[in-house]
Parts: sequence; structure tokens; C-alpha cells
Amino acid sequence: MSKNIVIAIDGPAGSGKSTAAKNLAKELGFTYLDTGAMYRAITFLALLKGIDEDRNAVIEMTKKLSLNLKYENGITRVFADDIEVTDKIRSAEVNSKVSEISTIPEVRAEMVKLQKKIGEENNLVAEGRDVTTVVFPDADIKFFITATIDERAKRRLRDFHLSGIEISYEEVKQNLEKRDTIDSGREISPLTKSQDAIEFDNTGLTPEQDLEFLYKKVKEELSKRN
Repeated sequence: MSKNIVIAIDGPAGSGKSTAAKNLAKELGFTYLDTGAMYRAITFLALLKGIDEDRNAVIEMTKKLSLNLKYENGITRVFADDIEVTDKIRSAEVNSKVSEISTIPEVRAEMVKLQKKIGEENNLVAEGRDVTTVVFPDADIKFFITATIDERAKRRLRDFHLSGIEISYEEVKQNLEKRDTIDSGREISPLTKSQDAIEFDNTGLTPEQDLEFLYKKVKEELSKRN
């Protein structure tokens, strides 16, 4: 194979794109890239160091940071300066702050460089909020996965409860609405649907149904090129 295949999946928070991307990567035998985990790691460290309101300090930290992702047994393990932060980056506090940290252009520039490098070295399923438009604009196949705000809030609430985090449905929904506004309205790399992306509304569908749809589409698109 002369060129690695890149499948890029965008969509708003809680749309199920992470689960869909993981399952699709496993089915295809591709590397899974969770770009959101990278921004969560930056956000977690900024909060930990108490610099989350200091833009310049966050930028300097990001430039010096060693960030690695390891996908093992269905879980993306995240390491920052060789310290594992996998579980810590999924807190409600990180959730409420990550979109703000992600709007910093210098932070995004550093992350995009790393993400592109991973794509050059692997057959890849990448997911995030700008992977089809900014990180991998020339991806072989693009998907934009979405769902209603109520469906997304229910999913995110379930995830919190499974992690032992107590939070109300209204808090989750408000947080998602805030993140939607920030992600779609930011000047740098806003969340938008790429014109050549296949849109997929998975409201009411199971992860198994998501995978069935995505896998079928990938096989259809790849068969056209052989």
C-alpha cells in the first residue's frame, strides 16, 4: 500500500463519535486517534497547575509537553510527560473547560502537528471536532456524526454515572449547549460539517447499528477506488 488510509470522523460532543471511531478502527484493524483526549490532557494539566486562566502559561506548557496515546484493549491510554492521565481527563471539571482551552490557536497548532504525524505513519480512524476540515482535509473518507441535544445529554449523563460522577441531566445538557456554542463559534478550527463528509444522525441507534452503517459505507467507498 503506497499511502496510508485515513478515515476522519467529526461531530459535536456526546454524538457517539468516539465509540463509533473505536469500533470502526477495531473492525478495520486501523489505529484509532482520539484527538479530544489530547485536548483533555492539556486541559487537565492546566487545571492541575492552576494556569487554566493564563493563556500564555498554557501555551508554554503545551509546547514543552510530551503527549502520547496508546490504544490497548479498547481503551485509549493517555500519557502526559510519561504519567498516565487516562481516567483523570474525563472529569466534569475538564468537560466544562476543555472547549475554552481548545480555542487557543497556539495549542491547536501544536496538537494538529502531532495528529498529522500520526496520520502519516498509520492507517487511521481519527475523530474530533475539526479532523475532517483542518487536521485531515484530504482524508480518504469523512463522516459527520450527530444526534439531538437530548440524546447526547442522556448518553453523557450515563457515562458520568458509570464513572461514579454525580451530576444532573440539566447540568450535562447545559454543558453540552455551552460546548456546542464555543466549538461552532470559535475563530480557529470551528466545528463545521465538511462539504464532502457523509452526515449520519444516530439518534436512537445502538453502537452496533452505528458500526454497521459506517463499516458498510467505508467498504463501499474503498471498493470504488480499487
